Amino acid sequence: MSAMDKGVPRIGASLNPLETKSAPASHEVRDALDEFLGAFEAFKDANDERLGEIEKKLTADVVTEDKVERINRALDRQKKTVDELALAFARPDISSIGGGETRARLDPAKREHKRAFDLYVRKGEAHELRVLEAKALSAQSDPDGGYLVPAETERMIDRVVSDASPIRAIAGVRQIGAASYKKPFTTSGPASGWVGETEGRVESGAPQLSEIEFPAMELYAMPAATSTLLDDAAVNIDQWLAEEVQTAFAEQEGSAFVNGDGIRRPRGFLSYPKVANASWAHGKLGYLVTGNAGAFPMANASDILIDLIYSVKAGYRANARFVMNRATQSAIRKFKDADGNYLWQPGIAAGTPPTLLNYPVTESEDMPSIASDATAMAFGDFKRGYLIVDRLGVRVLRDPYSSKPYVLFYTTKRVGGGVQNFEALKLLKFGTA
Repeated sequence: MSAMDKGVPRIGASLNPLETKSAPASHEVRDALDEFLGAFEAFKDANDERLGEIEKKLTADVVTEDKVERINRALDRQKKTVDELALAFARPDISSIGGGETRARLDPAKREHKRAFDLYVRKGEAHELRVLEAKALSAQSDPDGGYLVPAETERMIDRVVSDASPIRAIAGVRQIGAASYKKPFTTSGPASGWVGETEGRVESGAPQLSEIEFPAMELYAMPAATSTLLDDAAVNIDQWLAEEVQTAFAEQEGSAFVNGDGIRRPRGFLSYPKVANASWAHGKLGYLVTGNAGAFPMANASDILIDLIYSVKAGYRANARFVMNRATQSAIRKFKDADGNYLWQPGIAAGTPPTLLNYPVTESEDMPSIASDATAMAFGDFKRGYLIVDRLGVRVLRDPYSSKPYVLFYTTKRVGGGVQNFEALKLLKFGTA
């Protein structure tokens, strides 16, 4: 008997990164998606059976409850598999960087910098790189702080990290050349009103301005390589470096953008002061409560989701989305509307997010799970609500001494972030006040 016959969908295999651009990889993504959509149909059938038993007997059979939960957990695993396959397949082909075609398109200065950087990474010879950066008057690097990676490698690292970091993928992103980014905003505008054609005008007051600042904090990763790997001319150093740092950067960013305290890291949106939405004020994030500690409301649980949507002003709802972790999404997957339609719907194509009440759902494992007084769900326009600032330049410092026989590469980038529009984001608190 197959896994699906037992009520648990089969989980697809993960994809070898080396196969991401092949035709079999494309088929694997499609097959995993078809399997996931079939599993969701099995989940709906099992959940409908559970709801029918509750309606008839006021309680569901233990076997049925267990079946629903097993399929639900399997759905989560299958969804993760589909996401990983889609991400791997969509990932840019890093191996092309430095190849003949790309190299031919580089201007002589960039080609010279790339060659010098490759020589520094492989052999530790920094003279040419130091001369080039001194010639370019680079203030962002020095022998003690490392050297800037080629622009193409930096763009590749940023693209790969953007794909893997859920909040970065939906937030506003701005590149800066200074240590911090300052954004002015109006705390009170000039006086205004209606007047007749011949009536006197009251002189308007000047607008009151303030500013918010997003400092760029240093984020580092330290991949290690063997001398054999560095001596192998067939190894693409740009590809190796980008692949080694992407996971570390994405994981650290994902955590900081949600829960960071702003000390030596970006400030996450959940670290700002929170207040009941009826008492909202600038500088705080408004929240709605479920009225049931650690759970959704006992009756009409989906109504609170509609209230959360309409707590956001219309101007921000057009590009709004839900943000939650996998466990919260698993609980919501069982909700139905008055017509019996499921509120949560899977993405119809690989790489597209699922939807809840027709709004996209972004899955962030750094969001808290449902618990008493936890703000486990966020909703709003994150592109206008949360800003990420990237200081230009990724630096690499070669260290062949600290961990012999390995060569360490202390790789750093500067990233900041914080809420820039407190009206655009709202939270759902699983509590009573």
